[in-house]
Amino acid sequence: MPRAEAEAGTLGAEEPLSPLARQRMQEHTPKENPSMNYVAEKAEGRAAFGKQVKVLLTPLSMEEEKRNKRLPQKRLLEKFYSNEGPSEREPKVKKSCDDPTTQQIRNVSDKASSSPQGVIPSMSSLHNKRSLVSPRNTSVTVDHDSENNWDTDSEGSNSDVSYLDGSSQLSAYERKRLKNITENANFFASLKLLESAARLRKMATKGQSHGIKRVKPKKTEAETVRRRSMRLQRVDPSGVPLPEIPAQPEPVIDEYPQLPPGPLPMVPANQSKSSELTDMFLDTWTKISQINPNDTEKHICNLERYKASLSRMILSEDAVTKVVKNRIYSVAIHPSESRTLVAAGDKSGQIGLWDLNSKSEDGVYVFVPHSQPVSCMYFSPLNPVHLLSLSHDGTVRCGDVTRAIFEEVYRSEENSFSSFDFLADNASALVVGQWDGDVAIVDRRTPGTSSELTANINSKTTRTVHVHPVNRQYFIAAGAVNVCIFDTRYLKPNGNKPISFLSGHTKSVASAYFSPITGNRVVTTCADDTLRVYDTSSLSSTIPVLTAVRHNNNTGRWLTRFRAIWDPKQEDCFVVGSMARPRQIEIFQDTGEQLHSFYNVDYLGSVCSINAVHPTKNILAGGNSSGRLHVFKD
Repeated sequence: MPRAEAEAGTLGAEEPLSPLARQRMQEHTPKENPSMNYVAEKAEGRAAFGKQVKVLLTPLSMEEEKRNKRLPQKRLLEKFYSNEGPSEREPKVKKSCDDPTTQQIRNVSDKASSSPQGVIPSMSSLHNKRSLVSPRNTSVTVDHDSENNWDTDSEGSNSDVSYLDGSSQLSAYERKRLKNITENANFFASLKLLESAARLRKMATKGQSHGIKRVKPKKTEAETVRRRSMRLQRVDPSGVPLPEIPAQPEPVIDEYPQLPPGPLPMVPANQSKSSELTDMFLDTWTKISQINPNDTEKHICNLERYKASLSRMILSEDAVTKVVKNRIYSVAIHPSESRTLVAAGDKSGQIGLWDLNSKSEDGVYVFVPHSQPVSCMYFSPLNPVHLLSLSHDGTVRCGDVTRAIFEEVYRSEENSFSSFDFLADNASALVVGQWDGDVAIVDRRTPGTSSELTANINSKTTRTVHVHPVNRQYFIAAGAVNVCIFDTRYLKPNGNKPISFLSGHTKSVASAYFSPITGNRVVTTCADDTLRVYDTSSLSSTIPVLTAVRHNNNTGRWLTRFRAIWDPKQEDCFVVGSMARPRQIEIFQDTGEQLHSFYNVDYLGSVCSINAVHPTKNILAGGNSSGRLHVFKD
C-alpha cells in the first residue's frame, strides 16, 4: 500500500492527452531512432499542454512478432548469452558508465518506443527518478553497445527491444546464423590479433636508439696461464732478472746517399767484373775514341734512301739487355763506327756502359758517379774518351777513361740540375739548365767547380737546354709552358729577355731541340699530347707553329717523359717513344707524316721513353723504365 500510494502521489496528477495533442505529437515524433535531446524537448512540449500521461512498466508480450522478425547480429548474441548464462559468454558485455538519470531516460525511451500506443512520459516524471523507476520494475539495462546498435539497426526500435522483454526459443535460421557468428568469433579470437596489435604498438612507440651502440664484450673465462721460458722472462737460472738492453734506433736509409765532392774512381759497381776485364774495357773505349774530325761531318741522304735504311734495322735477341738497376733517364751512343758502345743513366745515379761487341759475358759495366737521377748525358763530340753526365744531385761530372776517374766539372749545393749542352765543339763550355728556372754558363778551362754566370731567364723551371748547331751563341730553353731562345752574349744575372718565343703550348713542355744540321727547325714535346715543329730559319720575336702532330705523351708516374729528338743523319726527321701497342719507337717527318715504326713482338714488350741515334750509322737505342736497353741496327 505505501508503494501504491507513492505511485499514486507521483503519477496520479497526470492525465491522458487529448486526441488533438496526441495527433500533433505523433506527427512530430520520428518513427525510429529518437535521440535523447528530442525526447527531452517533446517532454517539455507536453508540459506546455498541461497534460500528463501514466507510464506502464509492465512488459508487453509480443511473441508472434518476435518470431517473424530478424534479430540484429549483436542483439542476437546478447540474447543467446543471456539464455546460456553468464559463465558461457565469451565476449564480455560492457558495463554502463552513465549516471542513473541518463540510464532511466534511456529505459523510459525504450519503453515508449516499444509501446503500441506510443505513450511518452513527461519531463516532470523523468526528474523524479526514485519514484519513476524502482529497482523492482527496472528489468532491462542497455549498455553502450546496445545504444550504438540502436542507431545503426535497420529493423526498427520495436524489434530491437522486444526480445529483451522475454526469453523465447530461437528459430532454425537464427540458430544456424548464431552458430556461424560464434565460429567466426572463435576463429578471430584464436588469431590473437589484439595481442599482436598491442605488441606492434609497443615496438613502434619504443624509443629509437641514436648512433651505434657499443657492443659489450662477453666476459671470457680466465685463460690458462701459459708457461714461459726463463729466456722469455729475461731471468737467469738463479731467478735474478737480466738487465734491460737499450733499444737500438733503426738506421735511416737514405734513398740518395750523397757522394763526396771531387773526383771519383772509375770502378765498376758490379763486383763480379774482374779488374782485368775492366782494364780491357777501358782500353777498348780509349781505342775507339780516336776519331778523325772529317768523319764527324754529317751528310744528308734523300728521303727514299733514308726510309729504306730504316726498314733494314732490326732488333735481335742479343741486342736486348739490362744495363742499369732502375728507370732509365738518359741514353748516349758513342760515335765510333767500328764498335757499338751505349751508355745509360738511371734514377739512382748509376751509369751503365754496354759494349755490344764484347765477347766476355754480357759486356755491361756499371759505375756510380752520382747519387740521384742522371737526366742528361753526352759523349764529347771531338774527344769521345770523355763522357759528361748531369744529375739532379747538383753535379756535372766528366768520365775520363784515360785517367779512369769521374772528375767534377760543376757543383752546386743549393740547386738541382736538369740538362746541359755544349756551347763549343770541343766541349770546353757548357750551358746548364736548373730546375728552379735559371741557367748557368760553365767554362771547363776555369779552375774550380763553380759557374761563370747564373742567369735568371724568368721561367718557373727549365727542363731542357739545347744549343743551335750553327750559331752556337743561341740556345733554346724549354720550361713549364714557355719555350724561348736566348743569346748567351747578352745574358746577365737578372732581367733577361728572349730573342724569340715559341707560342702554342698549353701545358708543360718536356723538351725542345734544334734540328741537327742547320737548326732551321725546332721540335717540342708537350704534355698536351702534341708534338710541334717550328721554323727557326729566321729568329723573330714570336715564332708560330709550323706542324702539330697529335701524339699520346701521357706516360704517367712510372715512366720517364717522352723527349722527341732529331736523327743526327737527317735534317727533317725525329724519333720519339710511343704508348701504342705493340710497343714501338716512331719516326716522323717535320711535315707530320709518320715514316717508320720500330717494333718487335718477341723482344720489345715495354715503352722506350728515352732514345738515342748514332750520328753516322743506322743504330737506334731505346731505354725503358726497368733499366733495359733495346738496340735496333742493320
